[in-house]
Amino acid sequence: MKSKLIVANWKTNPLSEKEAVRLAQAEDNENAIICPPFIFLSAVKKNLKHAQLGAQDVFWEKSGPYTGEISTDMLKNSGVKFVIVGHSKRRTLGETDEIVSKKASACLKSGLVPIVCVGERERDNGHTYLNFIKQQLKSSLVGVPRALAGKVVVAYEPVWAIGRKAARAATSEECGEMVIFIRKILSDIFSVQSAARARILYGGSVEPQNVNAYLTAGADGLLVGHDSLDPKKFGEILKVAQSM
Repeated sequence: MKSKLIVANWKTNPLSEKEAVRLAQAEDNENAIICPPFIFLSAVKKNLKHAQLGAQDVFWEKSGPYTGEISTDMLKNSGVKFVIVGHSKRRTLGETDEIVSKKASACLKSGLVPIVCVGERERDNGHTYLNFIKQQLKSSLVGVPRALAGKVVVAYEPVWAIGRKAARAATSEECGEMVIFIRKILSDIFSVQSAARARILYGGSVEPQNVNAYLTAGADGLLVGHDSLDPKKFGEILKVAQSM
């Protein structure tokens, strides 16, 4: 049985190292992957005893004249194990599937686990969104070697279900269908064995009330945004995940 992965994506929060440390200590759990802003990675790492450390982004070159970028080796040397790549907010800023593929490949080469995000902006009655996810996933993993494919984590985050202003959260049925669909695509790209080893997470308006539904539907874990900034709610999410 795979243990559930609960990823806390703090985004551009909190505003001070003191608050970041307090939040990390409150959320330090063996099922958690804490992803603070780059500037707090070192301080958070020092205060984690059980949770694993993740980063919100990365650059694909190891070193060079790339002002403002953070390399995979820098993250690895800081204690990072997981890296979110291709998050919908990064894609909104212009990140392409090609860039996501470079980042995912660079992570794997450095021994880091990429959490590759995919998701459609809207759903249509003609189900064209399925082809969109298929192409997005294929393009985002084009540089990933078959031998390392099983280490990839895929996070399905439907853009229409993300954020406080989302019209609604995805249903457990929609989550389950996409987990099956994504695993089938991974099987087609790599192999049945690799697809079986890969973890598939769900992200999008995740809160304590719907955790059980998403995990029961087949998700191997969750990518948590807003509620990862609330230790009480995040703790409830972790409690449900650990009970399964």
